Amino acid sequence: MTWPYIIGITTFDQNEHGHYHLASASVKAVRLAGGLPVLLPPGEPDPAAILEFVDGLIFSGGGDLDPLTYNGSAHPAVRMAGSTRDVFELALARLALKASIPVLGICRGLGVLSVVSGGNLVAHIPDEFGEVVAHSIAPTQTVEHPVQIEPSSQLSKVIGATQMTVVSGHHQAVRTAPLGWHVAAHAADGVIEAIEHKHHPWAFALQWHPELAINDPQQQRIFHALVEAARERKTVPLLKM
Repeated sequence: MTWPYIIGITTFDQNEHGHYHLASASVKAVRLAGGLPVLLPPGEPDPAAILEFVDGLIFSGGGDLDPLTYNGSAHPAVRMAGSTRDVFELALARLALKASIPVLGICRGLGVLSVVSGGNLVAHIPDEFGEVVAHSIAPTQTVEHPVQIEPSSQLSKVIGATQMTVVSGHHQAVRTAPLGWHVAAHAADGVIEAIEHKHHPWAFALQWHPELAINDPQQQRIFHALVEAARERKTVPLLKM
């Protein structure tokens, strides 16, 4: 029997009804790419145990990181910050980056991967970059805008393009590429839109939401590449036995 490649996806913390939740788009994107999505709710006391059964990880979007996690200052625009999710995802991200497991960060996930690598975040984009590019309309609404992808980046090879229109919904951003990463894409206003790891076998973080453009073949290639990296990680060691 051929087992599917398990892609763990982090979720929101419990809502007022006590439900852990995640928008279905990420699940659909992983399934279309041939992976088996498994949801990872916050609060797991032993994140290392997760790496024993998943073949890849997605740090999903939704909600801000508490500024305390990156030595930032409180800002009135910070919303949906939660210590349970922060603690869980930051711990899991540290472990994942030390391992060879494929990792994809999406929106908030870019912030998570950046912070554990020593990076800092812009608390509110309009304060520092103005409103030349709209990265969100309202806290719960997305917007589309173009991004430029570095021609020499691995991301450009995955997507097969150096420019594309993306679905965006955020007001925070990574300030600079953290140690061990380099910038792979940016918006016209200078906001970093993607970073990729210099040494990890497969680690990308995107500020936009590729799962919300599921009918765009270029965006779907990101998830196919993630599942393919998971396949290679799972099968290559077996060939050496």
